Amino acid sequence: MDTDLLIIGGGPAGCAAAVMAASVGMRSVLIEADDALCGALRRIPVVSNVLGATSGPDLAATIEADLARCDLCRVELGRRATLVEGFDDRVEVTVEPVESVEPVEPVRLGEPVGSVKPVEPTEPVKPVGSAWARGSRLTARYVVVATGVGPLGPEEAGWLGGVAGRALPPLWEADPAAIDDRTVLVLGADRPLGTVARAHPELRTRFVVAYPPEDVYKTEEIRRDARVELVAVRRLEFGSGSAPVTAEVRTVEGERRTLTADLAFLNLGSAPAPPAGAVVTDRSGYCPPGRQHPRVFTAGDLRSARFQRIATAMGSGGEAALGAYYASRGLPTGTGGGPSTEVGGPPPDPAGGG
Repeated sequence: MDTDLLIIGGGPAGCAAAVMAASVGMRSVLIEADDALCGALRRIPVVSNVLGATSGPDLAATIEADLARCDLCRVELGRRATLVEGFDDRVEVTVEPVESVEPVEPVRLGEPVGSVKPVEPTEPVKPVGSAWARGSRLTARYVVVATGVGPLGPEEAGWLGGVAGRALPPLWEADPAAIDDRTVLVLGADRPLGTVARAHPELRTRFVVAYPPEDVYKTEEIRRDARVELVAVRRLEFGSGSAPVTAEVRTVEGERRTLTADLAFLNLGSAPAPPAGAVVTDRSGYCPPGRQHPRVFTAGDLRSARFQRIATAMGSGGEAALGAYYASRGLPTGTGGGPSTEVGGPPPDPAGGG
């Protein structure tokens, strides 16, 4: 065995899993495809629903500092897990280098937290770093998959037409100065719109938001913003011109309308991005914990479309690591993976909570 726990994904969920695993004495290797931890978090200018944090970059720095105290975890950046295989006694993960990321040396992190009986030691974690070959395989007793989600493209939105060959940048890339005092057509009501609105209350932008009816639950945090006009549509077809932007829509009420704007941005939401192999998906492509192989635990945005929040991602990461710990002790987990849950739930946290 290379380690006790493999963690795939270096966002809030994966980092929380690493910290929790260290607190109960489990060795882990965290694999992240990017060249830094919490890459998506660094693009969020305002955080309003996480205790102790007000911006994404500040929270990312705090998470990095916490991992720096975890001596039982090693972080491997610039590596992508492409295949997860589950067996009776172990998991195996195939790892590929990401060509666009400069090789980095392994990061040795921190000091174990809490005073608990550690799991039985495995063989020392092998030094990998820049020496990893293409298609390297790592083995562990358990794996936490926290690869999160990736942005949907316009071709994946069945309600959009006329998008072929059209350059439509994502909303989170919008320059505030470029959209100030202009009308912007936003395709989809996903959460980056709320982030932009909260981060820039001074903007005089008019946001015309076209979204499919199944995304109505995403509109709650923006519907009271006077700058936002919400248009629930069954179909949107772009016009042929590029300036101004025009689109013909059929609303959910059957009304035909023409929407006109200076600029258009994608804000369609995300799709889960699990590695191939043993990770089980449902019909929507998400990876519910209760349906996984006994040695595979899922965490973060990968688990559900409805609970994609930083706080819930961190909680699920810690829960997944605890599930692996309980499973290693032959105890019920209640999080997917490991023995079936018994009435009464899992035993108390051996580290005394926290």
